[in-house]
Amino acid sequence: MTEFGPNGEVVGTGPSDLSVDYRALSKDRKIRRVKLGLLLSSLAACLGVTLIGLFLTFVFGVLEGIGMLPTMFDRPNSGFLFGIQMAAMMSLFNFILFFVTVPAAWLAMGLSIGRFPHQGIAARAPYLRWASIWGALLVGGTTGGFGVTASLLTGLGAALTGACIGALAGLVCGLLFLTIVKPAQQLHEADISVF
Repeated sequence: MTEFGPNGEVVGTGPSDLSVDYRALSKDRKIRRVKLGLLLSSLAACLGVTLIGLFLTFVFGVLEGIGMLPTMFDRPNSGFLFGIQMAAMMSLFNFILFFVTVPAAWLAMGLSIGRFPHQGIAARAPYLRWASIWGALLVGGTTGGFGVTASLLTGLGAALTGACIGALAGLVCGLLFLTIVKPAQQLHEADISVF
């Protein structure tokens, strides 16, 4: 039997209003391995950015060696290409500053993908999307900020390259976090344990 409220809205529809999200009722639901996943993902982010920077620096060195790019002494210390090379070099030194980069990545991922399992998000796409976004923001913002000190065009090249490096490293970190935490499996087990 349908019941109506004082303004004419439907209040209850009989037995169907008993369907409740049991995950919302379970306040003591414990999602395991989130902190471990965040720590290892942050370490992997730092190492991943460094390895991508190493690869890009190697590629630029080879291109300079065969004459496809001007050498460091033949080009001005500004411009878009210089910004790209600057971002690659800054990414290469990311591992040396691990005491800054690891906590920054841990904080950024902890405030985004670290909260998703507790909110009942089991799909892979939000984890990968937000890990890539935060990677792009952290690395692209840092490299672009230092690149602007040379020129605006250098800053643009450094920001775009850093954002690409960070997004790729963030994607790998999101996959690592999903592999460690397995939120879909843990949320499914929480749903089954209600019955």
